[in-house]
Amino acid sequence: MDRRDILRFGLGLPFLLSAGAAEALAESLPTPARKPAPPRGAAAGPVKTMPVIMLDPGHGGRDPGAIGPSGAFEKDITLDLAKRIATRIESRGRCKVILTRRKDVFVPLKDRAFLAQTAKADFFVSIHADSAPNPDARGLSAYTLSEKASDGLAAAIADRENAVDLVHGLDVGVSDPDVAAILFDLTRRHSLNTALARKAHIVKAAGAKLRLMDNPRRSANFAVLKVPDVPAVLIETGFLSNAADERLLTSEKSRAQIAQVLADAFTGAVTVA
Repeated sequence: MDRRDILRFGLGLPFLLSAGAAEALAESLPTPARKPAPPRGAAAGPVKTMPVIMLDPGHGGRDPGAIGPSGAFEKDITLDLAKRIATRIESRGRCKVILTRRKDVFVPLKDRAFLAQTAKADFFVSIHADSAPNPDARGLSAYTLSEKASDGLAAAIADRENAVDLVHGLDVGVSDPDVAAILFDLTRRHSLNTALARKAHIVKAAGAKLRLMDNPRRSANFAVLKVPDVPAVLIETGFLSNAADERLLTSEKSRAQIAQVLADAFTGAVTVA
């Protein structure tokens, strides 16, 4: 099935992808192309593939996400940032970038996680700009998955973000349920350890140029991060509930700077295992 088939039939598939997810899945598939045959007698060399980073602009469509004091919608800010980051990463030619949505459409959390697995992403980054009960909370922070939240604010943010709480199936290639459970756990642990290392890299790289939240390395039970075979990190670029952060996130100049810093950080992080 190529990308045109996905776009044509995506909504009718058994797993009922949303329109936005069907588009993202189509984008992740290679465009069929006729390749010239190699010269006779030529040795087949190793195929070099670029790492795939999947960027997930939070919210969208009927779900605006957080709304700032001046009326800024989180869904618009995250989409703009994701597009800017993708452009900067791909301009370097070192990574391929796929977005879970490129338009103002609603993509369920289960579809976002499914897309990361289907695209065989090497890194999944969900981008947000949330609100906090304390209007003084501001700055960038990074989250990895944990059943127990690192703090009360992390738990509150995860509770708001989670519309679906589902771990997607992982085919580990064995039929014995006990062996499969062990392989699943090993895969999940490896992905989480990689995500933790990449979270640390992003915070360190971003902190050199952007304001960080207090204790910026956090964890919580985010449904969108439940992708057992893909290292996943959620980035809060700031808090729309804070007037200063809202001004930054609604400024074209500031978003360009944030995108540049995060593009560098994500590109560097994908090499961290």
